Amino acid sequence: MKMKTSLCTATLTAILLASSSLVWSADKSAGEALWHQSFGKTEAGEIKSCTTCHSQDLKQVGRHITTGKPIEPMAVSVNPQRYTDPEKIEKWFKRNCKWTLDRECTQTEKENILAYLKSL
Repeated sequence: MKMKTSLCTATLTAILLASSSLVWSADKSAGEALWHQSFGKTEAGEIKSCTTCHSQDLKQVGRHITTGKPIEPMAVSVNPQRYTDPEKIEKWFKRNCKWTLDRECTQTEKENILAYLKSL
């Protein structure tokens, strides 16, 4: 059942991303608010939020807080291929939401964040 749910979520995400305009009920303002919200601290005392690794300016390269590896810009305007692989999108949402929020993001939260990122 888990595989079927993941496939459905990935398919929904692919449909949403294929849209050239944001015609679904996603709320980019809610996505922006979630993106900038703080969710506690890391073991090292750093604030946990999406911006911790992805930076405040999503048109610039971010940096992973633990490994220091660069993270390509999140803004579609400078990285148009960023959201073309639904499986990668789901993988990174799952991993990053668990680290940042200490839980997986809901489908609504994912849609709102994607709406925000796609608007940049």
